[in-house]
Parts: sequence; structure tokens; C-alpha cells
Amino acid sequence: MYCKGLRKHRRMNCAAWSVEAFPGTDGTGPYRGRRLDGSSEQVADPVQRRFAADGVELVADEFTADHSRGTTLLTHGGGQTRHSWKKAARTLSERGWTSITLDTRGHGDSTWAPDGDYSMDALIADLVTVTTALDQPPVLIGASMGGVTSLVAAGEGHLVARGLILVDVAPRIEPAGAARVRDFMTANPEGFASLEEVADAVSAYNPHRERSASVEGLKRNVRLRGDGRWYWHWDPALMRREDGGDDDETRGVLNYERLQHAARALTIPTLLVRGQQSDVVSAEGAAELVELVPGSRFVDVQGTGHMVAGDDNDVFTHEVLGFLGALPR
Repeated sequence: MYCKGLRKHRRMNCAAWSVEAFPGTDGTGPYRGRRLDGSSEQVADPVQRRFAADGVELVADEFTADHSRGTTLLTHGGGQTRHSWKKAARTLSERGWTSITLDTRGHGDSTWAPDGDYSMDALIADLVTVTTALDQPPVLIGASMGGVTSLVAAGEGHLVARGLILVDVAPRIEPAGAARVRDFMTANPEGFASLEEVADAVSAYNPHRERSASVEGLKRNVRLRGDGRWYWHWDPALMRREDGGDDDETRGVLNYERLQHAARALTIPTLLVRGQQSDVVSAEGAAELVELVPGSRFVDVQGTGHMVAGDDNDVFTHEVLGFLGALPR
């Protein structure tokens, strides 16, 4: 699938367009799921891992597979946490792939950067730290910010990976979708009076997704501070300029040319999973990625937006498992 009429190259901002804060709805404690034959099973909680990076500690969950066929490393979008991958990681581990979900610096349980450095180079250095600590090269699965970090890290040769799955992200990003994400991220600096208010904000951004009957899962994405209000579980410095302002000229500026060059240099199997209703990655942007990366392909997931895995985890993991199953041994 190829499209013409690509727009003029333009500078892109990692923090501006690759951030989204949407909760998983899972609770705490052991997960009760179903085996592929339909019988129920009690699945153990993942093992927590910690990695000492440059000035920060990174926290991850490892979902270990019996008789593992390989390792996947899942990185979230800006403003999310590792818990956004929980259902997908469980499914992949049940199908033989040890899966590690990572809280990026400044997110979730990972520490905030003391110097406020959330540049692309800092994110890449963290990813290198984690992959170096693994016993084999992983398949990188990255959504939005996590996706471009993985793309640049692999394309520029900073790490060794077995494959790359980009989730609704590509070198070409649509400005309108980027602006809508940025507006969501910066809309409530004063926090929320209740979890219901948090749920209202999420539903307003993502109206096509069915709202959960419980707000308990939101506690993984917000923090209750001493003033009694709930705040997003990420460092506000992610959205700040070096001069202290708050707009799309944030730290970690990433330009289109760097993404394009990294994509063209990729030599590993690559898949783009795009939300068919996404306003962040267009069909033209997806087709351009396929042109840039030899042998790559992309799939549209019907009925999903930018948050592909959260909108339809079953279809998402089906596409991922198909890609993983075709990788060279």
C-alpha cells in the first residue's frame, strides 16, 4: 500500500506528538485469565526488575514464558506507564515470548530525571542500558514515544534488536493529532479532585472507547498528593522548554530528518501497527514508512485510534504474534 503527495519535511517534537496518558483498567493481584482451550487459569504476577541508568532508576515488569522463544521489550508512549502493556504482555508470555514492560524515565515507578533531561538521546541511552542487561537481543515493541525511541536506537545502531514493532508511530506525524495529544497532556496542571474527574478527561479524549465501570485502574496512572488532588503519574518537565515555557517546542526536539534517516538504515524485520482511526499517523505516513524500511509492512487495526493496544488488545496481539512467529530463529 503506497500513497503519493507526501508533505514537505518538517521538524517534529518527540514530547509534543508522542505523548498520551491513558490508563489500563486492570486491578491489582493475580490475574485470572483463560487458556487458549477456554479453561480458566491463575497467572502469577510478573517479576519486577530495576535498571540503574544515567541518573535515574528504571522499573520494569517481566512476564516470563515457559520454554521461551525469545524476548520482547515493550515501551509505552509519553504520559503512560508500563501497565498499559499488561494485557498484551501476558498474552505474549502465554504464547512463548518472555515480555518486559518498561516505565520510561519520568513515568510510573521509574524516577524523574533530576536535571529534567527527557531528550531523545537520554531515552535512547536508557533503552541501551536495559537491552544490554538482557540475555538476548529483544524484539522492540514501542508505542508512540516508545516507538520512535526504539526506531532511532535501532536505526542508528545504538543497540542490537531482533525485530521492531511500531505502534501507531512513524517518521511522518500529523500535526492535528499531535496537537490534540499535547492539549490533553497540558490541560489539567492543577490536577483532579477525584478519580471520576480523571475518567471524564480520558473519555473526552477517547470517546470511541467504552468507559470502564470502575475507576480503580486509574490509580496506576495518577498520584494522590498531599493537597488531596490526583495528578498524572509523569514528570511535568516532559512538556517544558529549556527556557521554562510550555508549548510544542519542548525538550527532546526530534526532527523528521533524523527519524527518516534512522528508518532508512533499519536492517531488522519491521512492522507498523496503525490504528485505522488514528489522527496521529495517516495512511500516507504509514505508506512512507514502508517505502523507507526495506521489507517492512504495516497493518491497519479497524475500529482503533492512536491507542491501538488499549482499543483492541485481541487484534493487536494477533498481529504481533503473527509477526513474531515469522521471525528467523
